[in-house]
Amino acid sequence: MDEIAYWARLHNAGRIGRRELLGRSAAAGASLALLGNLVASADAYAAETPRKGGVLRMGLGGGSTTDSLDPTTWNDSVPINAGNAFLGALIEVGPDMKPIPELAESWEAKPGAVEWIFNLRKGVTFHNGKTFNADDAIYSINLHRGKTKSGAAGSFKAIADVKKINDYQIAITLNSADADFPMVLTDYHNRVVPDGTTDFSKAIGTNAFVLESHEAGVRIKGKKFANFWRTDRGYLDGFDITVINDSSARMNALITGQVDVANRVDPKIAGLIKAKKGLSLVQSNGTWHSVISLLQDKGAMFESLDLRLAMKYGIDRTQIVKTLFGGYGAVGNDTPIAKIDPYYNPHIAQAVYDPEKAKFHLKKSGFSGEVTIQASDAAFNGAVDMATLMQSTLSKAGLKVTVKKEPADGFWSNVWLKGNCVTSYWGGRSTATQMLDVGYGPTAPWNESHFKDPKFGKLLDEARAELNEGKRREILYEAQAIMSAQVATLVPAFRDYIDAHHDNVGGHTPHALFDLDNTLLTQKAWLKA
Repeated sequence: MDEIAYWARLHNAGRIGRRELLGRSAAAGASLALLGNLVASADAYAAETPRKGGVLRMGLGGGSTTDSLDPTTWNDSVPINAGNAFLGALIEVGPDMKPIPELAESWEAKPGAVEWIFNLRKGVTFHNGKTFNADDAIYSINLHRGKTKSGAAGSFKAIADVKKINDYQIAITLNSADADFPMVLTDYHNRVVPDGTTDFSKAIGTNAFVLESHEAGVRIKGKKFANFWRTDRGYLDGFDITVINDSSARMNALITGQVDVANRVDPKIAGLIKAKKGLSLVQSNGTWHSVISLLQDKGAMFESLDLRLAMKYGIDRTQIVKTLFGGYGAVGNDTPIAKIDPYYNPHIAQAVYDPEKAKFHLKKSGFSGEVTIQASDAAFNGAVDMATLMQSTLSKAGLKVTVKKEPADGFWSNVWLKGNCVTSYWGGRSTATQMLDVGYGPTAPWNESHFKDPKFGKLLDEARAELNEGKRREILYEAQAIMSAQVATLVPAFRDYIDAHHDNVGGHTPHALFDLDNTLLTQKAWLKA
């Protein structure tokens, strides 16, 4: 068992106090940011006793009429949170950012870490009565391999073969060694469905809830699954998610008691929510980061590195964190790896707002046209405001910029991955290698900027194959340095996750990877008397 996770579980069980948890975990190498999230989660859990019953009402941003319950398509908060209520995972990411067993009960690597054996949990039933077995695990993994548009396709290219050993054991062979491979399987797209599933509209899975109704982009409801295999989750009788993409409307629904929980709290009003009697914030220092993708294919607007550099030095990152995120975050440096990650490269010089430097690169690029930033708050609260701030600071560097506000509905299918300059976000991934690959790998379907640096791709392959921690860190440091220098995509800021709930909600704890307890709140929450 991982040492940090071990001490956290002793704390949860009441066997050690906070001071000992802090000391033991720090000695084991936990970063300050990770330790903060871990302690908050452990304290919140230890302070409450779960209670069964009730329906959790959730008002969530991040939904669209194009949403589907097909896990290969999930790309925003509502489908991910709703989907996880129904579909179970092989492996989850714990509060200590380490893999923990779920439908895969245990695993081990053969020498060289190319072949992995996964032992599957027995006695688990799908919503339709089918017993979970190896065939279901293999079919679900293969949904993200070969000819697929899955967001996990880039990471899953590492898999050479998946074979059944027996009904409750599978072997996965990789193209090359990967000591972190179990974390690849934690990708939020990798959810387990019955073997042969092609119709995902019924959301047949193994998790705590059965689909009751689904109107994409509007509302989704689930009711308790009587044969859920876990006794330490699934306390609720049901959940009711209402899609409320407008931040003000979402906060109003929370304040007036129309919903019990809301995500994506606007940092500018977080203090007001926190001060209001009966409401609480859940803040996580984590991996969420804002993005401005710049298409850099041959012939594309941002093919010129100098034009990308003009954008890099023409934005005021400190202002973005302070003005848009209310200080709930940290400046970014054009890589998607957060400071909480053990492979974060601290040696890259921080990009700072420098209009004169931006002017220099703009002139060198020879570009005299106009840049249109396509922005929508479908990406995140404040995406349009961020684009407007960029417009203001870039104008001081002599770059003409217009902001085109895109409608929330259909943004991910009609604008994202298509426009020259588009605002978006990433919730991070469980490992640095996975994050760099899924968003920037040469063959990744979700490579927003079409960044295809051969050396970068080679470094990712080397990092996966390197079993020595120190050497792998050096490789990933170099990969991040290439990204920052090439400005594959602008990453101006990391923002804390801020959720809010009424005080009658229990089990709502922070997680560094994603909001709403890594999108598992429906499984973990309960309603107090």
